[in-house]
Amino acid sequence: MLVALLDGVFAGYVTVKWQSLYPPFAAANIPEIADFNVLPQFRRRGIGTALMDEAERLIAQRSPVAGIGVGLIADYGAAQRMYVLRGYVPDGAGVTYFDQPVGYLDPIAADHDLTLQFTKELR
Repeated sequence: MLVALLDGVFAGYVTVKWQSLYPPFAAANIPEIADFNVLPQFRRRGIGTALMDEAERLIAQRSPVAGIGVGLIADYGAAQRMYVLRGYVPDGAGVTYFDQPVGYLDPIAADHDLTLQFTKELR
C-alpha cells in the first residue's frame, strides 16, 4: 500500500495486489492496482497522479503490464477518465461483478462491485 501525505496530513492511498483475485489477471500474472482513493478535499492537486505513477513504477519492476478495475456507476466517473487518459484500455473480458464475468441478462445490481477491468503496457 502506498500512502500520500500533504503537509503531514493523510490525503490518499493505493494498493498494489501482486496476485489479483480477478481470474484473467491471476492467470496472466498481471499485478492489479486496487483501492485507489484520494480524499475529496485533496483532489485536483496531483496526488492521484503521483500515487498512480509510483504504483506503476513498482509494477514495472516485476511485470510489463498493470491491471486495474473501475466501477461503472457515476461515482467512478473521474477514475474512469483518469485511467483512459493514462493509457489503460479495457481487457476485453466485459463487465464483471465481484470479479466474475456478467453474462447476457444476468440479474446484477448497479453498485460498487460492478466493474470493468483495464490493462496498461508499462514497458
